[in-house]
Amino acid sequence: MTQPAGWDNRLAMFTSRSATRVSNAAALFMSVGRFHIVVIAALGLFTFGWLFLGAYPWLLTAVCALDWYVVNLLNRVVDLPEDEANEIAGTDFVARNRRALLIIGFGLLLGSLVVVHFLNPAVTPLRIAYHSLGLAYNWRLLPGGRRIKQLYFWKNTASAIGFMLTVFGYPLATKWSQDGLTDFPAGISTATIAFTAGFFILFELSYEVFYDLRDVEGDGREGVRTYPVVHGAAAAVRIIDGLIFSSLAVLVTGYATGLVPWRIFIMAAAPLLNLFFCKWSLKRGVTSGHCIAVTWLGATLLILYHVWIVLDLPGAGA
Repeated sequence: MTQPAGWDNRLAMFTSRSATRVSNAAALFMSVGRFHIVVIAALGLFTFGWLFLGAYPWLLTAVCALDWYVVNLLNRVVDLPEDEANEIAGTDFVARNRRALLIIGFGLLLGSLVVVHFLNPAVTPLRIAYHSLGLAYNWRLLPGGRRIKQLYFWKNTASAIGFMLTVFGYPLATKWSQDGLTDFPAGISTATIAFTAGFFILFELSYEVFYDLRDVEGDGREGVRTYPVVHGAAAAVRIIDGLIFSSLAVLVTGYATGLVPWRIFIMAAAPLLNLFFCKWSLKRGVTSGHCIAVTWLGATLLILYHVWIVLDLPGAGA
C-alpha cells in the first residue's frame, strides 16, 4: 500500500522527538536523584557484600539503591538555594515540582520500610538509622534549627556514616542474623572487614571534600561550613591528599600483615586514579561535571572488578 506523501519524513520527525523526550526524561531522572551516587553506593554494597557473604546480594543492592535515591531526592528538594547558586542541573524542575517530589520521596521511604522488613527484617534498624541521619542532614531538626549539613566536620562525616550503614551495614547485619558473623569466605575475617572499612571511609571522605570544592559559592552563601568554605581551596586539596594517602596506608598495612587478601588490596588502584583525576580537575576548576565524572569512574572500576572476578583472571581468587 502506498504511503501518503511525506509520511516517512513525519515518521522520522516523530521518532526523533520521542527519542529526545525519552532521553531528556532519563537525564532528568538521573540528575534529580543524583543517580551517579546511587549507582556507586549500590555497586559498593554489591561488591563488599559479595566479598563478605560469598554470594551476590541482589536484594540488598536494590534496597541500597532505593535508599540512596530517596535521600538524594529529598536532599535536592531542601537544597534548592545552594543548587541554584551552584548551577546544578535539574534544579528548575525540582523547584517547580517540590511538593510532588516530597510526596514521592516519603511514599517510597515508608512503603519500602514495610515491604523490605518482611523480606529481610535484619536491615530495618539500619535503614531507620540511615534515613533518620538523612533527615537530620537535610532538614533543620537539630537544636537551634540547624541541620547536620551546616555543621563543620559533621557534614562530611555524616555522609560517610551513611555509606557505612548501607554499603557495609546491610550485608553484615544480614549475615549476623543468619550465622552470627561466622563462616566468612576464605581470606576474610573480622580484622579484614575492619581494615577494609577503614580504607573505605577515608576514601569516601576524599570524595566528599572534592564535591565541596565544586559547591563553595552556594555553600558559603547558605552558611554550610565545609572545609573549602572555612579553610580555603588550598587547604581542602591538602585534606583530600591526606585522606587518599591515609586510605592507601590502611590497605597497605592490612595486606602487609596478611589480614587483607589481594582481591581487596587491588582496590588501592581506585584512590590513585582519583588522585590523578582530582589534580587534573583542579587545574581546570572543579565543576559539577568533574564531580559526576569521578563518581562514574569509581562505578566503572567496580564493574571492571567484577569482570576480573567472573573471568577468573590472574589474582582474582587470591
